[in-house]
Amino acid sequence: MAKDLQRVRFPAHHSFHTDLARRVEQYFEGTGRSRHGGWMIGAKAAALIAWLAASYAVLMFVPLHAWQAALLSVSVGFAMAGVGFSVMHDANHGGTSSSARVNGLMSFTLDLLGASSFLWRLKHNVMHHAYPNVEGLDPDIEAGSPLLRLAPWQPRRAHHRFQHLYVWLLYGLFPLQWWFVGDVRELATGRIGGRQFPQARGRTLLVALFGKALFIGWAFVLPALLHPSWELVLLWALALFTLGNVLATVFQLAHCVGEAEFIGSRVETDWAEHQVATTVDFARGNALLGWYLGGLNFQVEHHLFPRVCHLHYPALSRIVEETCRTHRVLYRCEPSLHGALAANWRWLRRMGSAPAQSANADPAPLKN
Repeated sequence: MAKDLQRVRFPAHHSFHTDLARRVEQYFEGTGRSRHGGWMIGAKAAALIAWLAASYAVLMFVPLHAWQAALLSVSVGFAMAGVGFSVMHDANHGGTSSSARVNGLMSFTLDLLGASSFLWRLKHNVMHHAYPNVEGLDPDIEAGSPLLRLAPWQPRRAHHRFQHLYVWLLYGLFPLQWWFVGDVRELATGRIGGRQFPQARGRTLLVALFGKALFIGWAFVLPALLHPSWELVLLWALALFTLGNVLATVFQLAHCVGEAEFIGSRVETDWAEHQVATTVDFARGNALLGWYLGGLNFQVEHHLFPRVCHLHYPALSRIVEETCRTHRVLYRCEPSLHGALAANWRWLRRMGSAPAQSANADPAPLKN
């Protein structure tokens, strides 16, 4: 049963939270660096948007063999995910720039990719970041039910025993559900996950609808006009499958693994310790992966400092790990991408085969 959002309160800050904030502040003061991205994040955003634009333009306007079109469709999917990870994500948290106008402009790239940035900020910033892996309050955990069982409190159904096999197909369809079902319903009702939020009105609603219209135009209408053939459906499917699997998997690796804690009926730790307990870093030493993911392999640091640009996460991770060690707080990290994928696969199997009698009987780290 979902909790009342207004009644969940974290205990007062413990010494870990205070000490961590002090050490991070000392890092920025000592280095003289801004918490934002500066010209480096601007250059990175330009590179990723250029990757997407170039892949799309060649796919649309250059005669291609079938295998070339297929590779470019996959490239479009990866590029869309990359723009999401590194451009819109920081901007919607306010981490790209000290200028609200710049952040707003970069945030709109999510609307251009098909999803409402207004709704994203409510679901991601307000709900997921405040209550990761908390029963009934984290929309990212609850969104897969009943097709997927991602948490110990969710009821088990017979088909869940195969979820580690069919989950990839669902991930491939996830963008369509997000763009044309979830967003439309939530914009129309003002309700997200059963809870009422201020409904989009006036300029906010117009921006959301304008973004949808632009996205439908470039992603569906123009391709259909230029290439009216059944092969286009296969290329759409390739791009969607790539985009959906990359986006969903990255979230799963940070929260839906056996090392992360899942919180049941009450929250006992303070906010900072809760973020560390429910989140797992992975592949911190893989610089290329970290560049592409916008630092989202440093999810612990992102959850602790969401308004800090992701370019700082590698440095902050060393501070966070050392502070955790000092205060005897368990810091969780999978050393490689392969290990993180394996951990998520094990979790999906575990949730699919766990007994259904009660959440407390589930052999998973559910805290009540």
